[in-house]
Amino acid sequence: MVFTMKKLIIIGSVLAVLVIAGLLFIHSNPAPKLPSDHPRIADGVAMQDVTFFSAALQRQMPYRVFLPDKLVPSQKLPVVYLLHGANGSFRDWSNCSNVSHYAAQGLILVMPEGAFSYYQNAALKPEDKYEDYLSHDLIAEVEARFPAATGRENRAIMGISMGGYASVKLAMTRPDLFAFVGALSPAIEAPERRFNVFQVGPWWRLRTIFGPWSSRTRQNADLFVLVKSANPARTPHLYLTAGEEEPLLKPNRRFAALLKDGGFTYEFHAKPGGHDWGEWDAQIPGCFESLLRHLKQAV
Repeated sequence: MVFTMKKLIIIGSVLAVLVIAGLLFIHSNPAPKLPSDHPRIADGVAMQDVTFFSAALQRQMPYRVFLPDKLVPSQKLPVVYLLHGANGSFRDWSNCSNVSHYAAQGLILVMPEGAFSYYQNAALKPEDKYEDYLSHDLIAEVEARFPAATGRENRAIMGISMGGYASVKLAMTRPDLFAFVGALSPAIEAPERRFNVFQVGPWWRLRTIFGPWSSRTRQNADLFVLVKSANPARTPHLYLTAGEEEPLLKPNRRFAALLKDGGFTYEFHAKPGGHDWGEWDAQIPGCFESLLRHLKQAV
């Protein structure tokens, strides 16, 4: 097809308008309000909401905790960190799943706020040090405030979508932190996503987090690159899932194949469903069964 100069100018103008509109939306649209809060709290479980000052982010950050309502004096419990997805909040796990049942089995479940950060230190926004907040500030806060057992062998992390990406990233880059990593429908290929004129807002936010296309910061966040240099002997056990009807199934299968080729200890499970809490709820029991087994082995 031959484009005249006039047509090219029109196309360029339309693209420019779409980009500008997307950027204006990002900077002018107020933060979404938290949905109504209806946590599902199992028998024998207590819930606490906590706010603490994060040195990495230089601001107050909230998190929610489930733990047994009756604690044995001096007993220390393993901790599981549960990361929400993009456009979610620290309330999601408690409102959208029955995960609190596992606190009754002697676990502390910690649900931090992660905004739309992918829990990373943003490449183009230096004040957003979400990885430092998660891997240092939050763990230190939880272990100081609650009867939390310390050390890698007593910690696990699990995330959905955006939180699943962050969990796998920590498995690759900080194997000293957790003995088990669960990722439900992880956005495994997020750093690979290119510009999409129909999704300017999400694209721009990913660029802010991971850096420009082909940049060193983006390459350092690419799980398909990181897995090639990670040490299988030090990497925690990985439990990956995806819905059979979701677009993330294919990249997760591709990543699982690299884990197999690299000799990592991992599981990959696919169940009917899409990218939603219906599919994640179906995967939670199997993930926690594996989690409890591997924490016990680690101890």
